[in-house]
Amino acid sequence: MAITAAMVKELRERTQAGMMDCKKALNEVNGDMEKAIEYLRENGLAKAAKKADRIAAEGLVKEAISADGKTAAIVEVNSETDFVAKNDQFVSFVNEVAQIVLNNDVADVEALKALAWPSDASKTVGDVLTEKVATIGENLTIRRFQKISTDGTLAAYTHGGGKIVVVVEVAAEGEKAHEVARNVAMQVAAVNPEFVSVDQVSEEKKAHEKEILMHQALNENPGKPENIIEKMVIGRLNKQLKEICLLEQEYVKDPDFTVGKYVAAELGSADAVKTFVRFETGEGIEKKEENFAEEVAKQIQG
Repeated sequence: MAITAAMVKELRERTQAGMMDCKKALNEVNGDMEKAIEYLRENGLAKAAKKADRIAAEGLVKEAISADGKTAAIVEVNSETDFVAKNDQFVSFVNEVAQIVLNNDVADVEALKALAWPSDASKTVGDVLTEKVATIGENLTIRRFQKISTDGTLAAYTHGGGKIVVVVEVAAEGEKAHEVARNVAMQVAAVNPEFVSVDQVSEEKKAHEKEILMHQALNENPGKPENIIEKMVIGRLNKQLKEICLLEQEYVKDPDFTVGKYVAAELGSADAVKTFVRFETGEGIEKKEENFAEEVAKQIQG
C-alpha cells in the first residue's frame, strides 16, 4: 500500500512521534493506522497515542438536573464556529433541549427531534432546530445526549462555559454527598479517566496493554532476564491502570489523597462513587481544517 504524506501527518498528530518514525511505522504495517500507533508505542517512539477524534468541533454541552438531584440529562449540540456557540439564541436552544431530555424518555436523537417543542406544540424539536439553522446561518446538529437516574445523588460540573460537562453519581444523600459528587466531577473534567475503578477494566484490555508494555520493555532492555522484564511490565501496567481509573488517581484538590481515599474519608467508602458521564464538545468529530487567507481570496475572486 502506498504511504501518503497525509497518512504520515495524521499519525504524527496522533502520536507526536517523529516524521520519519511515522513513515517507517506505516510501511512496517502496510498502512494500517491503528497498527502503526501500536508499533510506535511498542518501540517507545510515541509520546502518547493521541486519538484524532479528540480534535475539537464547535458547539456546547449543557446539563439539566431535576430539583431532587435524582435525574440528570446531558446534551451536546454542535455548531460550525465558536462564535455561534456563544450566541444567546444558540445557548438558549441547547439549554431547552437538555430540559426536554430530562423531562422525557427518548431512545435516540431522531426520537428526540420528533418530540413536540414545549412552548409551541405545533412544532417539533427538529422543526425548531431547522429554524435556528435558518436564523443563525450555520449548520447545527443535535449530536448526542445521555440521561441518568439514581437513588443517591447526582451533581454536575461545567468547565469552559460548556466545553466540558461531567455528571457524577454517588450512593449517598444530603449536602455532603452533593459536595463530594461535584468535587469528583471536577476531577473527571480535569483528568478524564476511562473507568471508575480497576475492577471495571476488562481482562482483554489489560492483556492488550500488557502486550504493548512487554514489547516496550524488551526493546528498552535487550538481554535482561524474562522474570525481571515480567516484574517491570506488571509495575508499569499497574501504574497505567491507576492513571485511567478515577478512584486510583491523585486527587487534584489535595495530592496527599487519591480520589478513592478522599471519597472514603467523606462518605465512608470509595464505593460510594457509582458512575460518571463526561461529554466534551467535539469529542469524536474531526474538524475541517480551513485556510482563512485562501477562503478570503476565493470570496474576493468570486
